[in-house]
Amino acid sequence: MPIASLPALNSVLTHFHDLIVPLWQGPGWNAELALPFEALDADHQPLPPQRYRAMACARQLYLFASLIGEPGTAFAQEHAAQLFRSLQRHFHDAEHGGWFYSIDPAGQPLDKRKDLYTHAFIIFACAHYWAKVREPLVESVLNAALEVVAQRFATGDGLYEAVLDRNWASLKSGPLQNPLMHLAEGFLATLAVREDAEVQAALLALATAMQQRFIDREHGVMLEKPLGAVDNWFEPGHQFEWFFLLESSEVLRGTPLHGSLTRAFAYAEQTGVDKLSGAVSGMLSVDGTVRDGTQRIWAQAEYLRALTLRPGSEAVLQRQLLALQEHFLHAKGWHECLDAKGQVSRRDMPSTTPYHLATCYQGLIQYLG
Repeated sequence: MPIASLPALNSVLTHFHDLIVPLWQGPGWNAELALPFEALDADHQPLPPQRYRAMACARQLYLFASLIGEPGTAFAQEHAAQLFRSLQRHFHDAEHGGWFYSIDPAGQPLDKRKDLYTHAFIIFACAHYWAKVREPLVESVLNAALEVVAQRFATGDGLYEAVLDRNWASLKSGPLQNPLMHLAEGFLATLAVREDAEVQAALLALATAMQQRFIDREHGVMLEKPLGAVDNWFEPGHQFEWFFLLESSEVLRGTPLHGSLTRAFAYAEQTGVDKLSGAVSGMLSVDGTVRDGTQRIWAQAEYLRALTLRPGSEAVLQRQLLALQEHFLHAKGWHECLDAKGQVSRRDMPSTTPYHLATCYQGLIQYLG
């Protein structure tokens, strides 16, 4: 990274540790339920709770687990422990196994369906948390989540149902890109903390199936729905996210899927990134037409992180880091979304976003070496 980027990186890290993380210990923390509120407004007041999602709890578990052992974060281990306990207490389905999607503001199960996105994040968070604390109970929850995914969600072709009913009955959802990407991320997190032949085999089968079922042949882009689905599209942010996962994995680097996403990176950059402002568009048709020009902070973060693994990207990386700082981060937190013209279109701050910032900054720190 050019030396000019160092002050910008130090600045965003200070903003993260001194402002963003404390929000979720203070105003963003419901001490009664021991869960993060779903979102804070621009003045750090919780939005009136409608629900609490297991996925949001898992993302915050990852956030605080990632801080364990870092300088000045003595609070992280206890906060992560509370989140881990809450994940089990509020969301685990003792009758049917697995985890509910959400609970209501009183702490009662709300949406009792079982979705892959939630279970993928439970795998991801527990793998990271177990890496830090090595407690048998944490590994047992990780194992339970992996088992449920393999036994209940798997469809026998390398892919997985996106959502099932509470009792695991089919809802005919079929596979969807985003939960499958986060499942791959969860598998990779598991393999980073232990050797696991079953998880590695599942990861490779998933990569093979994604290549066959979700990759547009012309541009190599990862579509949001399987090939042939009506009204399909791709998201530049997801191309960058997939590229990072594939490029950073010894298991997945060199697979046909890795080759596709290397091509997709260039196409997404060409069609979905503004060369002057650094804005990443939300949704594009396969032909490169912008369908939704909304700029989301997570997509900005994923592009920035992916650039750390893209040779010859030093100047672009520096531009993107400054764009994140200038357009999205501010003295009270962050802007979740800007519209196509760069105006703030969503002012609340969801509890799920710090996960994206944490993984992005981790990538930047590793890039600096």
